[in-house]
Amino acid sequence: MEDMRIAFQGTEGAYSEEALLKTFPGATPLGFPTFHQVFAAVEGGEAELGVVPVENTTAGSINQTYDLLLESDLHVVGEIVHRVEHCLLAPKGTDLRSLKAVKSHPQALAQCDGFLARMGLTPIPVFDTAGAAKALAEAPEPGVGAIASRRAAELYGLEVLAENIEDYPHNYTRFFIIGRQEPPKGEGPHKTSIVFAVRHRPGGLLEALSVFAEAGVNLTKLESRPRRDKPFSYLFYLDLEGHVEDPGPAQALLALLRRAAFLKVLGSYPAYRNGT
Repeated sequence: MEDMRIAFQGTEGAYSEEALLKTFPGATPLGFPTFHQVFAAVEGGEAELGVVPVENTTAGSINQTYDLLLESDLHVVGEIVHRVEHCLLAPKGTDLRSLKAVKSHPQALAQCDGFLARMGLTPIPVFDTAGAAKALAEAPEPGVGAIASRRAAELYGLEVLAENIEDYPHNYTRFFIIGRQEPPKGEGPHKTSIVFAVRHRPGGLLEALSVFAEAGVNLTKLESRPRRDKPFSYLFYLDLEGHVEDPGPAQALLALLRRAAFLKVLGSYPAYRNGT
């Protein structure tokens, strides 16, 4: 993976970059301000792969990622699960008691909601955790801190006033690795991610989901999202165990294709396990 260019949303020191470098040591991270730009970089060949967050154990799903996967021709080719440890940062010499507000990404603020409430700190959302740290280092604001990683503090010369401030100790973010080409099936356990819609009739969703039970396929996630093209209609994002080439998933997806109003396979990829 030496010299492979991998896109992520954020600035140097972002958690997405940490997850990227943990999985692809020696890769060249390319940071972009928005998720749209990450997808565009991979689609246009500026980057070979992209790493984008999809859900957090505390704050839930990152809906924009799912919406972009629906619209894009890119494939999910892997997943990363990364432990997120938040730190409260400020310019050196700052007294914690002088802080009134904290800037960070909305997900990070949500993951530290209890800490912020206890400390009486006003959350101010910005586009990136590391970006908040960088901006604070370049232009300090009286009474304002940032929530980001310890690495971001080291990169931008900030002081860590408090660490592990996330509300729950088991704070993990799951990332999708996205690419232009579907990889060949390898060894080990796999997952498959799909999105589908059902016909608007009684029992439509039950009929759709029953195909997985009939094929003996275990589901690991199911979530609904509003359809943009049909008000008050919904799409269902689903993760299942197995690869599309495995007999069980293949049987289930073929049956779902007959019952669903719409179906798209987002990708089949190696399941994350034991730090790999």
